[in-house]
Amino acid sequence: MTISLSRRALMVGGLLLAAAFPALAQDNPTLRFSAVFSEQDIRAEMINLLSSQVADFATVEPYFGATLFAQGTELVALQRGNLELGNIAPQDISNQIPAWSLLTSAYLFRDAAHLRSFFDSEVGAEFKQMASDQLGIKILGPTYFGARQVGLRGDKKIATPADMAGIKLRMPGGDAWQFLGTSLGANPTPMAYAEVYTGLQTGAIDGQDNPLPNVENMKFYEVMDQIVLTSHLVGFDLLVISNSAWDAMTPEQQEAFQAAATVAIDFSQEEHLKREAELVERFKSVGLDIYEPDQDAFRTYAQQKYLESDLAKDWPEGALDAINAL
Repeated sequence: MTISLSRRALMVGGLLLAAAFPALAQDNPTLRFSAVFSEQDIRAEMINLLSSQVADFATVEPYFGATLFAQGTELVALQRGNLELGNIAPQDISNQIPAWSLLTSAYLFRDAAHLRSFFDSEVGAEFKQMASDQLGIKILGPTYFGARQVGLRGDKKIATPADMAGIKLRMPGGDAWQFLGTSLGANPTPMAYAEVYTGLQTGAIDGQDNPLPNVENMKFYEVMDQIVLTSHLVGFDLLVISNSAWDAMTPEQQEAFQAAATVAIDFSQEEHLKREAELVERFKSVGLDIYEPDQDAFRTYAQQKYLESDLAKDWPEGALDAINAL
């Protein structure tokens, strides 16, 4: 895929050069990056773009496909000083900061633009500060990777959450992820990302939930029969850097690094939005049944489940209303 840089990106390039000259006499620090996605993923291109833009004052060393740290362990690696950069799931953050469970709840963000507006808002700044103070990480921005949809084996039609009863739906481990499956009416089943293809193939699970680009990247469509366009969660991770690595930069380098990260995140988001629009037709062409369920029924059911759960008691007062108002 060809990367075309905007005028904004070129302006960032100038910023980077200006920031880098004071550091040229020194060895560039190596910033190890770890993520579960493959090197074919759009987000891998995002990281390569970031790497090229900060090369004058930092060396980004990427490890894709969970080759350095397993899914869900990257955050601890950052906290222990074994990693400098990561693409962290908000569910992993919520395991340590219960207030963050709000950001993992179904039907919270309307779309990618709403997600970005949240992290640029005052209430978003409060959540980022929590992560810095309690986890020792700086959030550079949310990396959108598509709305999550339910993919299933078999031909049972899904119209409402009641139709999901008894369905073994693969969800990542962790309370927030598992509850997300429950909020859809399914029987959530923890399973590692790398095992999902085989799980679908053998019938160990009945389905999985992922954005359509992930379904394409991991070839899940080969072992599924249908995709239910629930759009129950705006899928995103957080591009983060450890506070220790961030604090080692000069203010000029920090400004340039953040600007470069924003350009890279913008690129990734735009590519994912385009790819989502293409993939519905692609999956139909290979024989999958793709349709929308009763969205209102799913939204009402999911939100009620959250409000009745212990998760909601940890949500900061007024935060939900503030997000809805953005």
